[in-house]
Amino acid sequence: MRRRPDVRGSGEPEWSPARLLGALVVSALVALALLAGLVLAVVGGLKEQPDERDAARQAAAPSRDMSRHDALAAAPMSTADPHDALPGPVSNQAAGVLELPRATGVGPTDVPTGFPRTPEGALAQLAAIDVTAMQSGSMDGVRRVIAEWAAPGGPTSETWSGVDGMANLLSAAGLSGAGSPQLAIVVRPVMGLIKGTVGEDFAVVCVNFEFTVTVEQTSRIAIADCQRMAWVGDRWVIGPGEEPAPAPSVWPGTEAAIAAGYRDLRHV
Repeated sequence: MRRRPDVRGSGEPEWSPARLLGALVVSALVALALLAGLVLAVVGGLKEQPDERDAARQAAAPSRDMSRHDALAAAPMSTADPHDALPGPVSNQAAGVLELPRATGVGPTDVPTGFPRTPEGALAQLAAIDVTAMQSGSMDGVRRVIAEWAAPGGPTSETWSGVDGMANLLSAAGLSGAGSPQLAIVVRPVMGLIKGTVGEDFAVVCVNFEFTVTVEQTSRIAIADCQRMAWVGDRWVIGPGEEPAPAPSVWPGTEAAIAAGYRDLRHV
């Protein structure tokens, strides 16, 4: 769930969440800005990771021929203005549908599992991993999930972008790593896309989530996550290597979401 700085066609760097927050603060809608600031901190944490962590992860990964996997993961995706992540007008245009299988069991750390060995199964598993991790509302929760659901050489309990995202959210809320009974996080996978596959055992998939965060007040924002998914044993896990190029975080159902290639998720 990383966000890297993107360079737009005009040569101007895309606005970061921090810059967006600053613009909102100086606007007349100060109250909205303060509310949006909490969840915008999540976007920054989920999309950015320090270079030294990437280097350490690559050094620790086992030697492997992953050229096709790496090329698919690293291929850039469309960009979007950070404003598009905030609630916006829903389009009349049909987005198309991705039919996802339902879980048939519960795996480690209570993550739903049992999805088939298909790209749609990989997407459904990623959604289940992210929802369970982020709705835990604590650092321990996200760390336990990624420790059980990443292959060797993949993200760890220290390097995963989801861990950074939770740390930023709790910090912005003035909470400790244990979270708070007053903190409520609801993560709903609404749209998604299959970026590509390499054989039957590897896929890069992206889920566009609607995040609802409540700490005294409620705020909503879209956050997208793309991951390498690898079939290991009898289940999909987050695969080895760098996390993929980020997909745009855009409010589900909008013109921007449809233009980015997202389709509505439907469970069958």
